[in-house]
Amino acid sequence: MKNIYLDSTPLNDALRTWFDRLRAEDMLKPVSPERIKVMDSLGRISAEAVAARISSPFYHSAAMDGYAVKFTETFGASETHPVRLKVKKQALYVDTGDPMPEGFNAVVMIEDVNIIRSKVKGQGSRNEEGEFIEIMEAATPWQHVRIIGEDIVATELIIPENHRIRPVDIGALLAGGHTEIVVRRRPVVVIIPTGDEIVEPGSELRKGSIIEYNSSVLGGLVTEWGGIPVRFGIVPDDMGMLKEAIVRACGSADLVVVNAGSSAGSEDFTAAAISEVGEIAVHGVGIKPGKPLIAGVAKGKPVLGIPGYPVSAFITLHLFAKPLIHMLQGVSFGQVETVKATLSRQISSSPGQEEFVRVKVGVVGEKIIATPVTRGAGVIMSLVRADGILRIPSQSEGIGAGADVDIELLRPKEEIRNTIVCIGSHDNTLEALSNIIKKRHPHLSLSSAHVGSMGGLIALKKGEAHVAGTHLLDEETGLYNIPFIRKLLPEKKIVLVNLVYREQGLIVKKGNPKGIRGFEDLVREDVIFINRQAGSGTRLLADKHLREAGIKSSGIKGYDREEYTHMGVASAVLSGVADTGLAILAAARALDLDFVPVARERYDLAIPRCFIESEMIKTLLDIIRTDKEFRNTVLSMGGYDISDMGETLYKG
Repeated sequence: MKNIYLDSTPLNDALRTWFDRLRAEDMLKPVSPERIKVMDSLGRISAEAVAARISSPFYHSAAMDGYAVKFTETFGASETHPVRLKVKKQALYVDTGDPMPEGFNAVVMIEDVNIIRSKVKGQGSRNEEGEFIEIMEAATPWQHVRIIGEDIVATELIIPENHRIRPVDIGALLAGGHTEIVVRRRPVVVIIPTGDEIVEPGSELRKGSIIEYNSSVLGGLVTEWGGIPVRFGIVPDDMGMLKEAIVRACGSADLVVVNAGSSAGSEDFTAAAISEVGEIAVHGVGIKPGKPLIAGVAKGKPVLGIPGYPVSAFITLHLFAKPLIHMLQGVSFGQVETVKATLSRQISSSPGQEEFVRVKVGVVGEKIIATPVTRGAGVIMSLVRADGILRIPSQSEGIGAGADVDIELLRPKEEIRNTIVCIGSHDNTLEALSNIIKKRHPHLSLSSAHVGSMGGLIALKKGEAHVAGTHLLDEETGLYNIPFIRKLLPEKKIVLVNLVYREQGLIVKKGNPKGIRGFEDLVREDVIFINRQAGSGTRLLADKHLREAGIKSSGIKGYDREEYTHMGVASAVLSGVADTGLAILAAARALDLDFVPVARERYDLAIPRCFIESEMIKTLLDIIRTDKEFRNTVLSMGGYDISDMGETLYKG
């Protein structure tokens, strides 16, 4: 079988080509309408204009508790000449909402009347007994009366066509006499997961198995956009079975999405299957991640073949399916909320592809700061941690640190403004701290970006973080962090607060099968090392021990391969990517690995004094200093000493 050629069409050209094709095939018109109950219509899109059948209120009604009167009979009332009206004849008691008695046209509030029981001289020579109200101010016409149609007038337009129905709209529709409404049917999107290697969640896992979770992510997005996701069972890498699934999906779907197999490899059947039952308009888009995107038609229905990597799938569905799902509901494709931010560090990019970079976003002082997170197309956690997306144009080779950039937000602006930005060295306690902050104060978040201790102090220098985690040992003085703060931030007033003391060491597999005892073993032929990134305190610690042992880094296999977190190092050892790496004991404990102790070090939080009195930082410090659950969680991780936790060790 001949593979379909994978192109690299510019994104805008690819979108235009596909939507022009769908428009030519009359596939962009809104889906057929359906009639549903008004009370079930929240969030749905109206398929026709809706006018009021009745007025609201449809009768004159009292707007206050009091007495209905004829306003002409109250003329002349004053404090010196009160007017008395006989109850049940000239004044009828009404509660709020009661229909107005026929011929009565005003209401006097109960607070504004005096009730009198007495004999009053009536007409002629007769005295009239009974109950009266006495008023001291004349009523005006229709005073305290809700007249017919005050809210809604019969035949008045309540909502137009193509309107997303809100809770207040439901109230108005019901008040206007409607119990049912015609809305756009929610577009059905069939999602077909494919691949021999993927298995259903909860299945027994073997080497090579990949849990199929993409369809749940994609289905959630479809639901957010107003569609109905329908997930087919996993289709193996079989041409005939995939073709059959696509044809079956076209029978019930408004859009078919095939997940994986969209590239041009020997087991990538999606392009060929779509082309045999339909036609491909685009195969390959100049974006990163997400290049092997397929856009076509089959059996009169739009079909997308999207990459299997989760980030690629997320981005391509946003770009190609979201606007289509909106069009099928007859609503415009709203603009993504964006903010202007300062990029905290340089990003390199390959020209020729528009790149979508996930970033953390936070407000530090007067600046909005964007910090890149992991860029791998297969890293679903990069989307979990991300606050926004930075688009790098296809002709660009990257963006420099400090540049002003536009960020497409994945979280509301208010959440970002309530985020504590922590940039610097990684430690597992930061995850525990983040959880407790969110648990105790749901409106606050802690966002940590792991760029190493030196990177964190530089971020403070540039005003790009509220807090920096640091564990830099000065070899001359034997002090942690303070000499570096004095050297790098002489103009900044920094407060140094201890978080923990922790154990650093060489992480090895359970049982230490290669008998690694120290840094001298790193030069062995059978040992592969995994390093931390340049500028991290752990990297500086490793280099210090190598110098003291007279070991050249060039003789260590894996020295140039870097991880950005202690858990990344531990995972590399667990998975066999490396035999050992320098990291904290808590990371070894978390993955049930063994540990060769190297050093006990101090891990501090450096905080500019200008932020100390802010609500966010006061909350952070209060939790560190007083929260028992946080402290117990840290101790349970292993390898931590919290004897000085929360203590101020230095004021610059």
